[in-house]
Amino acid sequence: MLIYIARRLGAMIPILLVVSVIIFMFLHLIPGDPARVVAGPEATLQDVENTRIVLGLDRPLPEQYWRFISNAVQGDLGKSFRTQEPVMSMIADRIGATLTLSLASMVWAIVAGMAAGVVAATHRGKWQDQLTMFGAITGISMPSFWLSLMLIELFAVQLGWLPSGGDESFEHYILPAITLGSGVAAVIARFTRSSLLETLGEDYVRTARAKGARERRVIWLHALRNALLPVVTMTGLQFGFLLGGSVVVEAVFSWPGMGRMLIDAVSMRDYPVLQAAM
Repeated sequence: MLIYIARRLGAMIPILLVVSVIIFMFLHLIPGDPARVVAGPEATLQDVENTRIVLGLDRPLPEQYWRFISNAVQGDLGKSFRTQEPVMSMIADRIGATLTLSLASMVWAIVAGMAAGVVAATHRGKWQDQLTMFGAITGISMPSFWLSLMLIELFAVQLGWLPSGGDESFEHYILPAITLGSGVAAVIARFTRSSLLETLGEDYVRTARAKGARERRVIWLHALRNALLPVVTMTGLQFGFLLGGSVVVEAVFSWPGMGRMLIDAVSMRDYPVLQAAM
Protein backbone atom coordinates (compact mmCIF):
# COMPACT_ATOMS: atom_id res chain seq x y z
CA MET A 1 0.00 0.00 0.00
CA LEU A 2 2.79 2.45 0.87
CA ILE A 3 4.51 1.70 -2.44
CA TYR A 4 1.26 2.31 -4.31
CA ILE A 5 0.69 5.62 -2.53
CA ALA A 6 4.29 6.68 -3.24
CA ARG A 7 3.86 5.88 -6.93
CA ARG A 8 0.63 7.86 -7.12
CA LEU A 9 2.21 10.84 -5.40
CA GLY A 10 5.24 10.60 -7.68
CA ALA A 11 2.98 10.62 -10.74
CA MET A 12 1.53 13.95 -9.54
CA ILE A 13 4.86 15.77 -9.83
CA PRO A 14 5.07 16.02 -13.65
CA ILE A 15 1.34 16.80 -13.82
CA LEU A 16 1.72 19.65 -11.34
CA LEU A 17 4.72 21.00 -13.23
CA VAL A 18 2.82 21.06 -16.53
CA VAL A 19 -0.20 22.65 -14.88
CA SER A 20 1.99 25.28 -13.21
CA VAL A 21 3.53 26.22 -16.58
CA ILE A 22 0.11 26.51 -18.23
CA ILE A 23 -1.25 28.63 -15.39
CA PHE A 24 1.83 30.85 -15.41
CA MET A 25 1.56 31.49 -19.15
CA PHE A 26 -2.18 32.16 -19.06
CA LEU A 27 -1.82 34.61 -16.20
CA HIS A 28 0.70 36.63 -18.17
CA LEU A 29 -1.70 36.71 -21.13
CA ILE A 30 -4.41 38.40 -19.05
CA PRO A 31 -4.84 42.01 -20.24
CA GLY A 32 -3.61 44.59 -17.78
CA ASP A 33 -0.38 45.59 -16.09
CA PRO A 34 0.01 44.52 -12.43
CA ALA A 35 2.60 47.24 -11.92
CA ARG A 36 0.08 49.88 -13.02
CA VAL A 37 -2.57 48.45 -10.66
CA VAL A 38 -0.16 48.35 -7.69
CA ALA A 39 1.31 51.79 -8.38
CA GLY A 40 -2.14 53.37 -8.59
CA PRO A 41 -3.97 55.43 -11.19
CA GLU A 42 -2.07 58.62 -10.37
CA ALA A 43 1.40 57.07 -10.77
CA THR A 44 3.77 58.35 -13.43
CA LEU A 45 5.44 56.13 -16.01
CA GLN A 46 8.63 56.18 -13.93
CA ASP A 47 6.69 55.11 -10.85
CA VAL A 48 5.15 52.24 -12.77
CA GLU A 49 8.55 51.17 -14.07
CA ASN A 50 10.04 51.28 -10.57
CA THR A 51 7.13 49.20 -9.29
CA ARG A 52 7.69 46.67 -12.06
CA ILE A 53 11.34 46.33 -11.02
CA VAL A 54 10.41 45.90 -7.34
CA LEU A 55 7.86 43.19 -8.22
CA GLY A 56 10.34 41.40 -10.48
CA LEU A 57 8.14 41.81 -13.56
CA ASP A 58 10.97 43.33 -15.58
CA ARG A 59 12.76 39.98 -15.75
CA PRO A 60 12.28 37.45 -18.59
CA LEU A 61 9.30 35.10 -18.18
CA PRO A 62 11.44 31.93 -17.87
CA GLU A 63 13.37 33.56 -15.04
CA GLN A 64 10.15 34.63 -13.32
CA TYR A 65 8.74 31.11 -13.59
CA TRP A 66 11.92 29.52 -12.29
CA ARG A 67 11.97 31.83 -9.30
CA PHE A 68 8.34 31.03 -8.53
CA ILE A 69 8.68 27.23 -8.83
CA SER A 70 12.02 27.04 -7.00
CA ASN A 71 10.58 29.00 -4.07
CA ALA A 72 7.33 27.02 -4.16
CA VAL A 73 9.02 23.67 -3.65
CA GLN A 74 10.60 25.17 -0.51
CA GLY A 75 7.20 26.25 0.81
CA ASP A 76 7.54 29.90 -0.18
CA LEU A 77 4.68 30.94 -2.46
CA GLY A 78 5.74 34.58 -2.56
CA LYS A 79 3.99 37.73 -1.40
CA SER A 80 0.85 39.39 -2.66
CA PHE A 81 1.48 42.29 -5.04
CA ARG A 82 -1.40 44.19 -3.47
CA THR A 83 -0.92 43.67 0.28
CA GLN A 84 2.67 42.32 0.50
CA GLU A 85 1.27 39.60 2.77
CA PRO A 86 2.77 36.11 2.40
CA VAL A 87 0.55 34.09 0.08
CA MET A 88 0.87 31.01 2.28
CA SER A 89 -0.71 32.83 5.21
CA MET A 90 -3.48 34.21 2.98
CA ILE A 91 -4.35 30.69 1.83
CA ALA A 92 -4.19 29.37 5.39
CA ASP A 93 -6.66 32.07 6.49
CA ARG A 94 -9.10 31.34 3.65
CA ILE A 95 -8.96 27.62 2.97
CA GLY A 96 -10.82 26.72 6.16
CA ALA A 97 -13.92 28.62 5.05
CA THR A 98 -13.84 26.98 1.61
CA LEU A 99 -13.40 23.47 3.04
CA THR A 100 -16.21 24.01 5.55
CA LEU A 101 -18.58 25.19 2.84
CA SER A 102 -17.58 22.30 0.57
CA LEU A 103 -18.15 19.76 3.36
CA ALA A 104 -21.57 21.24 4.15
CA SER A 105 -22.46 21.11 0.46
CA MET A 106 -21.28 17.51 0.17
CA VAL A 107 -23.30 16.39 3.22
CA TRP A 108 -26.58 17.73 1.90
CA ALA A 109 -25.78 16.55 -1.63
CA ILE A 110 -25.21 12.98 -0.40
CA VAL A 111 -28.40 12.93 1.68
CA ALA A 112 -30.61 14.51 -0.97
CA GLY A 113 -29.01 12.71 -3.90
CA MET A 114 -29.18 9.22 -2.40
CA ALA A 115 -32.75 9.73 -1.19
CA ALA A 116 -33.82 10.92 -4.65
CA GLY A 117 -32.00 8.03 -6.33
CA VAL A 118 -33.69 5.46 -4.08
CA VAL A 119 -37.11 6.97 -4.73
CA ALA A 120 -36.50 6.96 -8.49
CA ALA A 121 -35.23 3.36 -8.53
CA THR A 122 -38.06 1.98 -6.40
CA HIS A 123 -40.67 3.74 -8.57
CA ARG A 124 -39.12 2.99 -11.93
CA GLY A 125 -41.17 4.35 -14.82
CA LYS A 126 -43.65 6.12 -12.55
CA TRP A 127 -44.16 9.83 -12.03
CA GLN A 128 -41.82 9.83 -9.01
CA ASP A 129 -39.02 8.47 -11.20
CA GLN A 130 -39.67 10.96 -13.98
CA LEU A 131 -39.93 13.91 -11.58
CA THR A 132 -36.74 12.96 -9.76
CA MET A 133 -34.72 12.52 -12.94
CA PHE A 134 -36.10 15.79 -14.32
CA GLY A 135 -34.88 17.48 -11.14
CA ALA A 136 -31.49 15.79 -11.51
CA ILE A 137 -31.06 16.97 -15.10
CA THR A 138 -32.13 20.47 -14.05
CA GLY A 139 -29.63 20.46 -11.18
CA ILE A 140 -26.78 19.48 -13.47
CA SER A 141 -27.70 22.01 -16.16
CA MET A 142 -28.47 25.01 -13.95
CA PRO A 143 -25.65 27.62 -13.76
CA SER A 144 -24.55 28.17 -10.16
CA PHE A 145 -24.52 31.97 -10.47
CA TRP A 146 -28.15 31.98 -11.66
CA LEU A 147 -29.28 29.60 -8.93
CA SER A 148 -27.44 31.72 -6.35
CA LEU A 149 -29.26 34.85 -7.42
CA MET A 150 -32.65 33.11 -7.52
CA LEU A 151 -32.20 31.69 -4.02
CA ILE A 152 -31.13 35.08 -2.67
CA GLU A 153 -34.09 36.76 -4.32
CA LEU A 154 -36.58 34.25 -2.93
CA PHE A 155 -35.32 33.38 0.55
CA ALA A 156 -33.35 36.53 1.46
CA VAL A 157 -35.12 39.38 -0.32
CA GLN A 158 -38.74 38.27 -0.73
CA LEU A 159 -39.24 36.00 2.29
CA GLY A 160 -36.47 37.29 4.54
CA TRP A 161 -35.85 33.83 6.00
CA LEU A 162 -32.12 33.54 5.37
CA PRO A 163 -29.14 35.93 5.07
CA SER A 164 -27.77 36.70 1.63
CA GLY A 165 -24.07 36.60 2.51
CA GLY A 166 -21.38 36.09 5.12
CA ASP A 167 -20.51 33.11 7.33
CA GLU A 168 -21.40 34.22 10.85
CA SER A 169 -23.96 31.51 11.70
CA PHE A 170 -25.48 28.23 10.57
CA GLU A 171 -28.14 30.09 8.56
CA HIS A 172 -25.41 31.64 6.41
CA TYR A 173 -24.38 28.17 5.21
CA ILE A 174 -27.77 27.10 3.87
CA LEU A 175 -28.09 29.02 0.61
CA PRO A 176 -24.45 28.71 -0.57
CA ALA A 177 -24.36 25.02 0.40
CA ILE A 178 -27.55 24.30 -1.54
CA THR A 179 -26.23 26.18 -4.54
CA LEU A 180 -22.81 24.55 -4.51
CA GLY A 181 -24.12 21.05 -3.87
CA SER A 182 -27.04 21.04 -6.32
CA GLY A 183 -25.00 19.70 -9.24
CA VAL A 184 -23.35 17.02 -7.09
CA ALA A 185 -26.71 15.98 -5.62
CA ALA A 186 -28.06 15.53 -9.16
CA VAL A 187 -25.10 13.36 -10.16
CA ILE A 188 -25.41 11.26 -6.98
CA ALA A 189 -29.13 10.77 -7.63
CA ARG A 190 -28.50 9.47 -11.14
CA PHE A 191 -25.69 7.16 -10.02
CA THR A 192 -27.72 5.84 -7.08
CA ARG A 193 -30.71 5.10 -9.30
CA SER A 194 -28.63 3.31 -11.92
CA SER A 195 -26.65 1.26 -9.40
CA LEU A 196 -29.69 0.36 -7.30
CA LEU A 197 -31.70 -0.77 -10.32
CA GLU A 198 -28.86 -3.09 -11.29
CA THR A 199 -28.61 -4.46 -7.75
CA LEU A 200 -32.36 -5.04 -7.42
CA GLY A 201 -32.12 -7.56 -10.24
CA GLU A 202 -29.51 -9.71 -8.48
CA ASP A 203 -30.27 -13.23 -7.24
CA TYR A 204 -29.68 -12.48 -3.56
CA VAL A 205 -32.34 -9.76 -3.69
CA ARG A 206 -34.86 -12.15 -5.20
CA THR A 207 -33.89 -14.71 -2.55
CA ALA A 208 -34.51 -12.20 0.26
CA ARG A 209 -37.93 -11.42 -1.15
CA ALA A 210 -38.72 -15.11 -1.53
CA LYS A 211 -37.91 -15.62 2.16
CA GLY A 212 -40.59 -13.08 3.04
CA ALA A 213 -38.41 -10.10 3.93
CA ARG A 214 -40.18 -6.76 3.91
CA GLU A 215 -39.60 -4.64 0.82
CA ARG A 216 -38.13 -1.80 2.86
CA ARG A 217 -35.64 -4.18 4.48
CA VAL A 218 -34.74 -5.66 1.09
CA ILE A 219 -34.04 -2.22 -0.38
CA TRP A 220 -32.18 -0.55 2.49
CA LEU A 221 -30.34 -3.52 3.98
CA HIS A 222 -29.62 -5.81 1.04
CA ALA A 223 -29.79 -3.84 -2.21
CA LEU A 224 -28.67 -0.32 -1.30
CA ARG A 225 -25.70 -1.42 0.80
CA ASN A 226 -24.24 -3.29 -2.16
CA ALA A 227 -25.18 -0.55 -4.63
CA LEU A 228 -23.23 2.12 -2.74
CA LEU A 229 -19.71 1.16 -3.86
CA PRO A 230 -19.75 2.97 -7.25
CA VAL A 231 -21.73 5.81 -5.67
CA VAL A 232 -19.15 6.33 -2.90
CA THR A 233 -16.31 6.25 -5.44
CA MET A 234 -18.01 8.85 -7.59
CA THR A 235 -18.85 11.00 -4.55
CA GLY A 236 -15.18 11.22 -3.61
CA LEU A 237 -14.33 12.44 -7.08
CA GLN A 238 -17.07 15.06 -6.90
CA PHE A 239 -15.49 16.73 -3.87
CA GLY A 240 -12.84 18.22 -6.15
CA PHE A 241 -15.65 19.65 -8.27
CA LEU A 242 -17.05 21.38 -5.20
CA LEU A 243 -13.71 23.03 -4.44
CA GLY A 244 -13.40 24.27 -8.01
CA GLY A 245 -17.02 25.37 -8.25
CA SER A 246 -16.85 27.41 -5.06
CA VAL A 247 -15.28 30.39 -6.85
CA VAL A 248 -18.55 31.72 -8.30
CA VAL A 249 -20.65 30.79 -5.29
CA GLU A 250 -18.30 32.46 -2.83
CA ALA A 251 -18.27 35.62 -4.93
CA VAL A 252 -22.08 35.83 -5.03
CA PHE A 253 -22.57 35.11 -1.32
CA SER A 254 -19.57 37.17 -0.14
CA TRP A 255 -18.06 34.04 1.39
CA PRO A 256 -14.57 34.68 2.84
CA GLY A 257 -12.89 31.68 1.22
CA MET A 258 -10.45 30.77 -1.53
CA GLY A 259 -12.92 31.54 -4.30
CA ARG A 260 -13.43 35.10 -3.17
CA MET A 261 -9.68 35.52 -2.82
CA LEU A 262 -9.20 34.34 -6.41
CA ILE A 263 -11.78 36.80 -7.72
CA ASP A 264 -10.09 39.68 -5.92
CA ALA A 265 -6.67 38.53 -7.18
CA VAL A 266 -7.90 38.46 -10.79
CA SER A 267 -9.23 42.00 -10.56
CA MET A 268 -5.91 43.20 -9.10
CA ARG A 269 -3.70 41.07 -11.43
CA ASP A 270 -2.11 39.60 -8.29
CA TYR A 271 0.04 36.93 -9.95
CA PRO A 272 1.54 35.28 -6.82
CA VAL A 273 -1.90 34.77 -5.24
CA LEU A 274 -3.39 33.40 -8.47
CA GLN A 275 -0.51 31.04 -9.14
CA ALA A 276 -0.48 29.63 -5.62
CA ALA A 277 -4.23 29.29 -5.19
CA MET A 278 -4.85 27.73 -8.58
